[in-house]
Amino acid sequence: MQHLTCPHCGQKVYFQNTICACGAALTFDPEAGGFVPNGIPCAQAQDIGCNWIAEAGAGLCRSCRAVATIPDLSVAENRALWAKSAAALRWVLANLARWEWFTDADPGPRPVFAMLSERIGGASVPVSMGHADGIITINVAEADPALRLARQQQLGELYRSMIGHMRHEIAHFLFQRLAALPGFLVAFRAMFGDERADYAAALERHYAHPQPPGERHITAYATMHPHEDWAETAAHVLHLVDMTDSLVAAGLTGPAIPPPGYDAYADPDGDHLLQVAGVVALAVNEINRALDNPDVYPFVLTDTTCEKLKFALHWLSFGATMAPEGRR
Repeated sequence: MQHLTCPHCGQKVYFQNTICACGAALTFDPEAGGFVPNGIPCAQAQDIGCNWIAEAGAGLCRSCRAVATIPDLSVAENRALWAKSAAALRWVLANLARWEWFTDADPGPRPVFAMLSERIGGASVPVSMGHADGIITINVAEADPALRLARQQQLGELYRSMIGHMRHEIAHFLFQRLAALPGFLVAFRAMFGDERADYAAALERHYAHPQPPGERHITAYATMHPHEDWAETAAHVLHLVDMTDSLVAAGLTGPAIPPPGYDAYADPDGDHLLQVAGVVALAVNEINRALDNPDVYPFVLTDTTCEKLKFALHWLSFGATMAPEGRR
């Protein structure tokens, strides 16, 4: 996330801030990529702390308009869980806007979100996160850190977060967008495999006989099916690009880390970007180890996974505004 400033006094503020230290209310404009003066706040500002501006004539911001279903608010904790989930969605949409996805310049369809909770009344009901026909279902209960950590350990995952869930599920949606572009599916199948393979059978095999990621996959879940390999890879592209962008924006530097002003989202060289991201990941991991905390990025990038990451980066970084003939 880039360095943000208060439009009233110019001092540094953060993406989630609603009020500056100078006392001014803060409203974020996702189209401008920053806070703007005198913005009309989203109608969900009070309910979930949304700090984005309302879209013209809508009352709601771009992110909140994308949410068609909210959790059962008769359960007291669901409002806070919804608020945390919505904040994760805003973060990811702001990231993707750097590549013009879902902006005014993007002529394509938008995803619709169903924010559900497994906590309903005094009962617990299963909620499966996933994407189907443009609708993304998110289990807001996982915004509870204790529950999310328990599932991370239960499933043997190295990393699990609400931002990660958003990136993964939106990647499924973006696959459908990209699949309509000339050349994408042929290149995709050569690298990831045929996405037309039976998904239900692959899912059953995965849970009956889970496989380690090995040299070819970024995570164990990516081994399940080409669709999941894509979604995991695309999510990791966003992890790595945003982590690199955030570190550089904070003014931190070092060997092989570009100076302030470097825009990771605008770097056209996938090899260079992954090299920088790898250095950043190792540096941040070392900082966390000094505090006896888990690694921020506990994954190994092999030659094959780097090729997949570069493929996803290439298509994600210009797919939103690609011309019909496959060129900008």
